[in-house]
Amino acid sequence: MDASAINIAIVVVYLLAMLAFGWWGKSRTRNNSDFLVAGRRLGPFLYTGTMAAVVLGGASTVGGVGLGYKFGISGMWLVVAIGAGVLLLSLLFAGTIQKLKIYTVSQMLTLRYGSRATEASGIVMLAYTLMLCATSTGAYATIFVVLFGWDRALAIAVGGAIVLVYSTIGGMWSITLADQVQFVIKTVGIFFLMLPFTLNAAGGLDGIRSRVDASFFQIDGIGVQTIITYFVVYTLGLLIGQDIWQRVFTAKTPKVARWGGSTAGLYCILYGAAGAMIGLGARVALPAIDVKALGKDVVYAEVATNLLPIGIGGLVLAAAVAAMMSTASGALIAAATVARADVVPFVAGWFGKTINTDDSDNPEHDVKANRVWVLGLGVVAIIIAIVTKDVVAALTIAYDILVGGLLVAILGGLVWKRGTGIAAAASMAVGSVITLGTMIILEVNAEVPLDGIYANEPIYYGLLASAAVYVAASLLTRPTDPAVMRAWQRRVAGQEQEGTPQEVLAGR
Repeated sequence: MDASAINIAIVVVYLLAMLAFGWWGKSRTRNNSDFLVAGRRLGPFLYTGTMAAVVLGGASTVGGVGLGYKFGISGMWLVVAIGAGVLLLSLLFAGTIQKLKIYTVSQMLTLRYGSRATEASGIVMLAYTLMLCATSTGAYATIFVVLFGWDRALAIAVGGAIVLVYSTIGGMWSITLADQVQFVIKTVGIFFLMLPFTLNAAGGLDGIRSRVDASFFQIDGIGVQTIITYFVVYTLGLLIGQDIWQRVFTAKTPKVARWGGSTAGLYCILYGAAGAMIGLGARVALPAIDVKALGKDVVYAEVATNLLPIGIGGLVLAAAVAAMMSTASGALIAAATVARADVVPFVAGWFGKTINTDDSDNPEHDVKANRVWVLGLGVVAIIIAIVTKDVVAALTIAYDILVGGLLVAILGGLVWKRGTGIAAAASMAVGSVITLGTMIILEVNAEVPLDGIYANEPIYYGLLASAAVYVAASLLTRPTDPAVMRAWQRRVAGQEQEGTPQEVLAGR
């Protein structure tokens, strides 16, 4: 067998294993909690692996190596910003979040503020998670195009179907086991295969230093403004993303959420440094890669096929697929959770109807309903990935509104007792409008298409406006209802309160 056939065989075995995890997860899924948050029973090992897997996707793995090739050691800052987000979330908020015993970010807002106005956050969160799933699906399909020679649409459909099957059948339990295997594959692929082989091919650090410009070893070589943007967008975004919070909900105890997540955050930082070094080594070992014409993401595949021995390249390609699949599956179940728990009741409320999606009296029916939502939104994500040429633009819009519109209300509720529901709703509305409005103005006046969408200013202006409105409105409005605050404080103290957030609003 030639190298190509071996690489294909390894990736195929990996994909078949993903399907098997779906059936394993099904045997452990008996109710809503099992399907959505793995029964809230993950210990340190499983929790650390699944948290690291969900945040380290294609941008961190394939993109991180490409940034190292283009900018040198400073290419690590994208992944370092992600790791910093995981660290901050884990050390500051994960323990509190785990005690709430909820399923979505919007439910936290409802519990904290006692205001139905904050339920609109579910729509933004649904758009963000759905676009994240579509982006990841399109990303790992590019590897299938290279390996199997498939058409792009076929590659997306087949790859998306695999994630869809194991996520639908077993829910979070299947995703957790898949993430654990993906975590191991990525660790071996990056730290024990790509890094040593690439550095060896480049002649070690001394060989690299002698053959590249000194700027490749400057810590700020990528640009200070770019580094700041990474921290604003990715670090802050990770603090409030439904896909990340849903993993926090799976932790067995607040201690697991805090220290298991901190371990995952440190791992991410090391992962970013390793990816940048791989890219830097490839800059010397494979200097002819035309990143301007082919894009920086091609560097990862070039290293896998040209610098690694036969068979090992397949493991490295499987690591890339694993990174993207873990993000896609996490975003998919997050989108389904938000759609069913938040968006459907919110939209129904506009028509004067009350819908309770908590079918805890009939666990079997509850699990089936969740499977339907995962299946339906998975199909939607696959279609979006196929028909949309630039899903990243849509994801950028959703990400900017997520941070610019929702960050202040969410973090304010966690750290400031004086924050009110009116202030939260107003800050969300103003932050979202300012972010989106600035983006539209910049895009209309941009000389190059999408420059306005990818600009940094919208998220900065949105955050500043949101913070100003939140503080001012909180001080000018009546404090949150004492009954709501007492219910919130009981949850934060770990004293489980019976009833859903909607029942709290009804006066319980």
